[in-house]
Amino acid sequence: MRMMQATYRAACLVVLAGALALPGAAFAQQPSASAVASAKELVNVSGATLMFNPLVAGVVEQAKILFLQQNPALSKDLNEIVVNLRAELNPRLDELNVEMARQYASRFTEPELKEIVAFYTSPTGKKLLVEQPQIAELSLKFAQDWANKLSDEVVGKMRAELKKRGHAL
Repeated sequence: MRMMQATYRAACLVVLAGALALPGAAFAQQPSASAVASAKELVNVSGATLMFNPLVAGVVEQAKILFLQQNPALSKDLNEIVVNLRAELNPRLDELNVEMARQYASRFTEPELKEIVAFYTSPTGKKLLVEQPQIAELSLKFAQDWANKLSDEVVGKMRAELKKRGHAL
């Protein structure tokens, strides 16, 4: 389950990074303060940045591993440092929330943002927020299994075609 969540989060980050890098993003209009406020509400209501929560811990852990590889005797000190760094750096996640809100506000009008917030606060929207991660996880698993079966099929067809053409495999 954790592996699938990590995979889902990584896929979401890739999609988000790709969306932020789109050429049109540089030409988006500067959103109004009220549009940004509506977008922040959307980000909060939808839990859009929850996938970023593990980032600080992950970055700190990677740095810890780097130092441990150089000197395993640093383990005790690094474990203490990690706890302090996580607490110190976790508030910086708000930078991601602000940027995501700015991106939404750049692409949706304020009335559209308010409609989206209204949807997410409706019973159906709340249900979507609860069910969507599991649907995404199950869909990803299905897609992985499907791709593996497709790969086997493609390899089999290529092998058969190569044999027809006289190649011994």
